[in-house]
Amino acid sequence: MNSPLPLFTADQVRAIEAQAVETLGLTAYELMGRAGAAAWQALHRRWPQAARIGVACGPGNNGGDGYVLARIAKAAGCQVQVMVPPDGAPRGDEAKRAASDWREAGGLTRVFDGQLPDVDLWVDALFGIGLVRNIVGVSQAMIERINASHLPVFSIDVPSGLDCDRGYAGRACIRADMTIGLLAAKRGAYTGPGCDVSGVVEFDPIGMTDHFLAQFAPSAFLYRPADLVDGLKPRHANAHKGEHGHVLCVGGEMGMGGAVRLCAEAALRAGAGLASVATRTEGVAALVAARPEAMTHAVEDADALQILIKRADVLAVGPGLGRGDWGRNLFEAAAASGKPLILDADGLGMLALHPRPLPQAILTPHPGEAARLLGCDNEDVQSDRFHAVNALVQKFNCVVVLKGAGTLVAAPGETTAVIGAGNPGMATGGMGDVLTGVIAALHAQRLPLFKAAVFGALLHGAAGDAAARVDGERGLLPSDLFPHLRRLANPE
Repeated sequence: MNSPLPLFTADQVRAIEAQAVETLGLTAYELMGRAGAAAWQALHRRWPQAARIGVACGPGNNGGDGYVLARIAKAAGCQVQVMVPPDGAPRGDEAKRAASDWREAGGLTRVFDGQLPDVDLWVDALFGIGLVRNIVGVSQAMIERINASHLPVFSIDVPSGLDCDRGYAGRACIRADMTIGLLAAKRGAYTGPGCDVSGVVEFDPIGMTDHFLAQFAPSAFLYRPADLVDGLKPRHANAHKGEHGHVLCVGGEMGMGGAVRLCAEAALRAGAGLASVATRTEGVAALVAARPEAMTHAVEDADALQILIKRADVLAVGPGLGRGDWGRNLFEAAAASGKPLILDADGLGMLALHPRPLPQAILTPHPGEAARLLGCDNEDVQSDRFHAVNALVQKFNCVVVLKGAGTLVAAPGETTAVIGAGNPGMATGGMGDVLTGVIAALHAQRLPLFKAAVFGALLHGAAGDAAARVDGERGLLPSDLFPHLRRLANPE
């Protein structure tokens, strides 16, 4: 059985390390040795031909890991050059010992003077999980020169300059091609700017068993496409459409009928038994022609919508809804219905104007919409996405899906989920409408609100990745996801 990867904050990782030393009979230096060895193995798997390796070491334990890697790489026959900033002399006992072992092995250490040696790749071991400030001075210059070298960069634990709790990349931050997380996975590497600077992220528990790590409650869980099999169970042979729910998609102001059509088709492709559309009269014929399986109704006022609401199990509100009187009246009727709501786009805009708790809702904002809902700036959201998603949960008392790289899903009483799927090609109009339909369909199929949001976002991201593998990310259309949604919604 697959299981999501536990993610931790820096303080939690320190507690795990202390517990390992106290109860497992390990010394801190033995853990450092394991970390450096695991990092070398990951580097060598990714770049087996690299013969000249530069290792940028800082003064802390992250630098100590770098010295260990340098010594192992040298013993393996590589030409290794260790470079430190002028104030980079090791400070802790373990880092001092690692540097001493490097020197005893015949290794040399060079102080950065503005120039980089000729190497095939760089190992970043400057700053680890303890960094909570912007990097300045010579260390900033080192990072800028390494980034400008256009050589492969391998970061140990976290890219230097990344806040591993918030996922915020400071002014000076290593842009790694690959990062190896060690001992326990750090949550900031998997969302927002952290995704951008970490590159491919691997994780090595350096000998810690699942049983040992299970003692510590994680800050979040990372869900990956393989986890779909645990969320989307096969249907029984005697299934009928009524068991799979009825989704009502509300939207499609004049000129925006495509949004609600995408939402309705996504609901059907994700397995809803029935999908209805409440839209403007002028859009009915086009929607019926484009997707006859969606039962499309002309709805011009809230009274007409009430008839459809009574028949539905889940309401998907917002795609193409508009900000005018028509959309506002339909939004208010849906919000007052007591039915589960999946809110997106203009539905979120309406909520921002008139905030209220919605315990039966799932909100699906992108960072800009999240900022409007919270009354802050987009940068405030992206600088600490975990804080932002939890602030939304607290304000609206419901499930929240904060979209973007490393989508976050949070809810009252639940451990935050990080979605390990999706790609930049999905940053295009209409993708959110598809996500709304997918989540609505899964809740209609009896997944609880939080699970519907988690597995809906995961299914949506995995379908986007599958579509991008066909012809690339640039030019990816929301409708390109539909055949992949159907396939991935039936995991083997």
